[in-house]
Amino acid sequence: MGEGPYVDGAGFADLQLRPELRKALTSLGYEEPTPIQREAIPPLLAGHDLLGQAATGTGKTAAFALPVLQHLDGDRSLPDPYVLVLVPTRELAVQVSQAFHRYGRDLGVRVVPIYGGQPIGRQLQVLSRGVDVVVATPGRALDHIRRGTLRLGEVRTVVLDEADEMLDMGFAEDLEAILDETPAQRQTLLFSATMPARIDAIARRHLRDPVRIEMGRAATAAGEPPRVRQSAYVVARAHKPTALGRVLDVESPAAAIVFCRTREEVDQLTETMNGRGYRAEALHGGMNQEQRDRVMGRLRSGTADLVIATDVAARGLDVEQLTHVVNYHLPSAPDAYVHRIGRVGRAGREGVAVTLAEPREHRMLKTIEKVTGQRIAVEKVPTVADLRARRLELTRASLAESLLDSDDLEHYRVVVESLSDEHDLMDVALAAVKLAHESSGGEVADEEEIPEIAEPRGKRPREVARRGGPAAGGGPDGDVVRLFFGVGRRAGVRPQDLVGAIAGESHLRGRDIGAIEISDRFSLVEVPASAADDVVASLRRSTIKGKKATVRRERPTGAGARRRPHS
Repeated sequence: MGEGPYVDGAGFADLQLRPELRKALTSLGYEEPTPIQREAIPPLLAGHDLLGQAATGTGKTAAFALPVLQHLDGDRSLPDPYVLVLVPTRELAVQVSQAFHRYGRDLGVRVVPIYGGQPIGRQLQVLSRGVDVVVATPGRALDHIRRGTLRLGEVRTVVLDEADEMLDMGFAEDLEAILDETPAQRQTLLFSATMPARIDAIARRHLRDPVRIEMGRAATAAGEPPRVRQSAYVVARAHKPTALGRVLDVESPAAAIVFCRTREEVDQLTETMNGRGYRAEALHGGMNQEQRDRVMGRLRSGTADLVIATDVAARGLDVEQLTHVVNYHLPSAPDAYVHRIGRVGRAGREGVAVTLAEPREHRMLKTIEKVTGQRIAVEKVPTVADLRARRLELTRASLAESLLDSDDLEHYRVVVESLSDEHDLMDVALAAVKLAHESSGGEVADEEEIPEIAEPRGKRPREVARRGGPAAGGGPDGDVVRLFFGVGRRAGVRPQDLVGAIAGESHLRGRDIGAIEISDRFSLVEVPASAADDVVASLRRSTIKGKKATVRRERPTGAGARRRPHS
């Protein structure tokens, strides 16, 4: 695959994957394995258990999905699943399920995600028809096990993905109960971004002589570090194209390379950025050498502003004019980050490295900082006001440059003098600046504000609205209600147990949940008013800390729903 010999490691063909999987990877534009895939796939194919430390964005989903699919037999007539993947959130359940579908489409793999917030009847129908792979949140998996609708006697492989997150959300007891339902001779894979003592405890109990791999510990490149100003913007995936445009407008690079993971993502982003008025060119392994040379020639000559590339396609490139490197997607390992940013800041010039990280990738940023020993400043995404100010500054600079060439201005004097007879000279100047600003494309047509990502202490970053808008997690008017949970401090309940139960069983995310009050015998939790009934219904058959709990709206003592204060 890709464009010839690999510089940093073997291609997927060398990992002895079956042809159907290699075909799927080729069609998806995957050019070579990431470091975790190169290290994890061979021992998993050999049947070993695995304990992997890896953050989001390292390619770990493919690292476990490909070996799992490799091991699926041709005759899969039994209705019960062969593979169980446990994940902390419904979003990740959907994401992992989609990955299994994409990789295993030529194998006819039967995959179902099961999580709270989805009608359980639909899940029951799919499970009754027979599945190969179940991707589930712990709470809903345990619910199906107790109903007898999820039988794990045929499971050969169990994957615990983002295990530290599941423990943080209070799923420890659920995980133990689920693992106890699986055969003792299964293959067990555990992935976690961090390795606290409790992860080690689970590994000792449930993994047999596991292979251990750690991503994010590679040594940095030798020699003097480049002079690179490094910054990051934490932004939700849906807002990344807009955020990229804002950052590029403010930074005004002479020439930039924007890195994506796959050739498909490169093509999509190139089309998007060209639609937004940038001169962008794609560069990936699906292009021949002549096409690549043409793209690089346009960047060097200034007829292209951006080259949007995969890591493989950009290897060996040395562009003297390059001023900015943008990680549109975080690289799969810290050493890849070092290689990327090393393309700027050479020969004594300062370069700029910008990273657009999704909220779930915040840990990977910290890992890169730790490994490289260099700080990455997390900054706020430029607002519409910032963008207007920047474009006005560019207009001012352009006019100042014109004023230096006063000889060229002389034949416009008659226009100014005639207008000054009828209008104030300042008004004439303002009108001229307005015309110059508009003609240079200085007006901001995009009025959409991009939500900030705030980082609560000790928690995953969450999305909050800017001042003046509705508070995060509220309904259209910021209305919230409090739910009563009939368990409290005496039952050992902690805030993360309540968040985990709600996020695991309903459509809400942890960031949508407001204030939590825990008393000795009960707890009160703020949720968006529009979602309250759904949360109550979703939790009726669930347990919290192993105990069945009454869940209902708090009995009103005043006037209905309260309004969450603006942030």
